[in-house]
Amino acid sequence: MKAIQICEPSVMKVIDLAEPQAGDDEVLLQLEYVGFCGSDLSTFRGGNPMVRMPVVPGHEVGARIVSIGKNVPEGLKPGMTVTVNPYTNCGKCASCRNGRVNACQHNETLGVQRWGAMCEYIALPWEKVIPAGLLTPRTCALIEPMSVGFHAVSRAMVTDIDVVLVIGCGMVGMGAVVRCAQRGATVVAADIDDDKLAIAQEMGASYTINTKTEDVHARLLEITSGFGPDVVIEAVGSSATYQMAVDEVAFTGRVICIGYAKTEVSFQTKYFVQKELDIRGSRNAQPSDFRAVIHYLERGRCPVDRLITREVSPEEAPATMQWWHENPGKVFRILVKFK
Repeated sequence: MKAIQICEPSVMKVIDLAEPQAGDDEVLLQLEYVGFCGSDLSTFRGGNPMVRMPVVPGHEVGARIVSIGKNVPEGLKPGMTVTVNPYTNCGKCASCRNGRVNACQHNETLGVQRWGAMCEYIALPWEKVIPAGLLTPRTCALIEPMSVGFHAVSRAMVTDIDVVLVIGCGMVGMGAVVRCAQRGATVVAADIDDDKLAIAQEMGASYTINTKTEDVHARLLEITSGFGPDVVIEAVGSSATYQMAVDEVAFTGRVICIGYAKTEVSFQTKYFVQKELDIRGSRNAQPSDFRAVIHYLERGRCPVDRLITREVSPEEAPATMQWWHENPGKVFRILVKFK
């Protein structure tokens, strides 16, 4: 079967692998669409410290069930459209003991610590296969990144009296915008790209700020009557945006960190104390977050076509990844179409 492999930094190839078979507790999936995410770009650039190369990337999945093992429950049947929970959990660490399996100390994510789904077929434990109702496999490829944003909103305990600043309007940030709006919060979306900000407004943001051309601090004071946002969700992963989150959040506010900063970040730690901040990390997503995203997408209100920048064949993937490397700000999602 065809598979896409990142062999080493800046080298991606289409390779041939043996087609897998479903074990007794597994489901065999035929991949139709798989999305490239920011971690795949980081791997291609040689900047992902968690990856084990060579690697087949991919964990944003739209697929159909081909066959099931003999121990698979009746709820999963051949022909069903599904997505995938791409994280593992050990069941023994502190996170797993506390029921937060998304943050397992020993997690291995498809396409990072283990070979991923950028191929024609994959066999997975049935527990990791999530039925997607009437959604198309193409739409299913958007579920995982949006679920990460949904999870961050849960970590922030957002309510309808909150003003929430979401920094970064990629797919994860868009998920946060949607979930905050669903909870009745006033959402302020911040990004350097006006096109992304326009889509964020369409998806529920009440206000937008271009952090490259506007005075962020002045605009936030204006929007919040001088208080600052109650919640800041950092969905970029840079020193500047981490500092912005702490500087701009209101006294006694909540800062939720999703992005991995690539360099050290220097903080005025006095704000941690003076503002009595709650600073929380947010990692991956829970099964309930996947279900919530599926429920949202089933309503048909998401501008799916605007979130998909390109659809390419496996053979076009290497050149497309090079293009993304050279134009990182131009992309929401690139989907590889296997069928």
